[in-house]
Amino acid sequence: MAKQNKKVKTNAVRILDGESIVYDLMEYDVNDGLLDGVSVAEKTGQSVDSVYKTLVTIAGLRELFIFLVPVALELDLKKAARAADVKKLDMLPLKDLTKETGYVRGGCSPIGMKKKYPTFIHHSAKEIDKIIVSAGKPGLQLRLVPEALAHSIDASFCDIVKDR
Repeated sequence: MAKQNKKVKTNAVRILDGESIVYDLMEYDVNDGLLDGVSVAEKTGQSVDSVYKTLVTIAGLRELFIFLVPVALELDLKKAARAADVKKLDMLPLKDLTKETGYVRGGCSPIGMKKKYPTFIHHSAKEIDKIIVSAGKPGLQLRLVPEALAHSIDASFCDIVKDR
């Protein structure tokens, strides 16, 4: 079961507090090295349908786009490119993640990146009461209303995952 703790402050937490957005903070153990979203869902006792991973993509040389998809699903780069209105997207190389976002693998929050990038959330989030995303460091997750998250990061909802 995930521990509840309001004392930890990350950029994402500070921003939500500043915007008076209600959220729950959940901690989980990272000592086993399992940081993938499905493992995080299991560790926090949450459904894989409510836990979303933050994926950073790049168009051309410098244009970044952020996508949030359920952890058990895969981003469809063609659908994502259409949503972002660009010709082609690639995943941002992991070596560039911290430099571009300020976050590390396993702790990349869609809230509080170095810059505000165009962000898209898979439309399935609109069907659940609360969405769970990284709080900005490995071992820490945020649970909040999807529309509140979308409002905070100026995100839109769209179909961006591969068909099952």
